Formats: sequence, structure tokens, C-alpha cells
Amino acid sequence: MRAALFVTCVNDAVYPATGIATVRLLERLGVDVGFPEAQTCCGQPQFNTGYRRETEPLVRRMTRAFEGYDYVVTPSGSCAAMVRHHYPRIGDEAAASLAARTYELTEFLVDLVGVTDVGAYFPHTVTYHPSCHGLRMLGLGERPRKLLDSVRGLELRELPGAEECCGFGGTFAVKNSDVSAAMGHDKVTNAVSTGAEVLCGADNSCLMHLGGIVSREDAPLRPVHLAEILASTEEEPWT
Repeated sequence: MRAALFVTCVNDAVYPATGIATVRLLERLGVDVGFPEAQTCCGQPQFNTGYRRETEPLVRRMTRAFEGYDYVVTPSGSCAAMVRHHYPRIGDEAAASLAARTYELTEFLVDLVGVTDVGAYFPHTVTYHPSCHGLRMLGLGERPRKLLDSVRGLELRELPGAEECCGFGGTFAVKNSDVSAAMGHDKVTNAVSTGAEVLCGADNSCLMHLGGIVSREDAPLRPVHLAEILASTEEEPWT
């Protein structure tokens, strides 16, 4: 099985460890992973802010970058949703083809690779925040939880109000900063109430927002992307 990693801007610029973890995980499962260096921003910030015309060149560039790959995998529900739901609306047949081949990491693992136990070991208490795009646009459902439930040593604790938005929402956090911060505070408060050591998510954009609140409030939590938990093994723990 041959797949390309769509790493996303946030991961490339701020959280490269998540991209490395994704490759380590996929290769451990026998996936032949490629990395097209021509990939850039998928255009989500521009598109969501109303700049459709400025998005179109990015769509064309991304389409060319991922030509020839059977699958495209990304550790980001929001970027996967952008490609899958909006590329067919603003691009050509090639863009629609890319949309059909693009998968968020957890659905790729469960639906395409056919695993929920990836051989991970992570001896910590964890609570999971499902991001809005994964929850509502991609319909990831129980896939992330099934993967976490199969991690040896991990104790998964239920997050109160799990399906409520964390308040990031891309440019929403800039345009409505007070509301965004208040929503993030509520999410962090609920996460702390579980007593978990780790706040896990499948989108680093959400974890970046929540991590800022965790830092400012000195909350006893450590934000960690799901890919990094799944990449961790007893022989090679992820630090």
C-alpha cells in the first residue's frame, strides 16, 4: 500500500514531531509512505475567510503534488475536510480525484489498513477531545477512541462536553478572540476535571489553542496529538 503524507502547515511549521510520528506509525504497519515536497497550504484559511479566487492556485498546486499516489493521509481532520468537501467544488476533475483519495489518519488506519490495535504502548491517563471537522464533517465517530482503547498501558477517561467546540475555529479565534478564549477555558476546565495527564486530539490547531490556555492557566495537562500516542511503543517510547 502506497500513501503520501499530507503534513499540513501547522504541523510543518510548529509541530513537525506529529508528521514524524505519523510516518513512523504508518511504516510500522507496512505502508510505503512518500512525502511530496511540492505540497503547500491546502487553502483552508483563505477559503474559510471568503477568498475563493486566492484558494484556486493552491488547489491546483496540491493536486499536482499528490499525483500518482493511491492514498493521501493527513493527521488533521480540518485539512482532510477541506480537501474532501471543498476541492470538488472549487477545482477540476483532478481536484475531485485528490478529494476521493484523501483520508484523515484515524479513518485511514481503521478503514483502509483495517486495524485498531497498532501495537502502541503509552502508560498514561488520557482524555480525548474530538475536533469539530473530524466529528461533524468527516464523521470519524468512534475510530479515534477505538484506536486509543487498544493502546497498552493507556487509561482513557471520558471528557465532559466532549462534542462542544474548543473555540479555535481557525480565523474565528482571531475575529472573536474573547469568545474563543472563553470556549477554550471551558474545554480545559472539563479536561482537568477528568484527572488525566494528557489531553489528546487529532488536530494540532485545536491542541495549539488549548495548549495556550493550559500554559496560561498552569493547568496540569499535556496536549499530545493522537499520532504521537499511536507511534509510541514499549521499545521506542514517544517523548
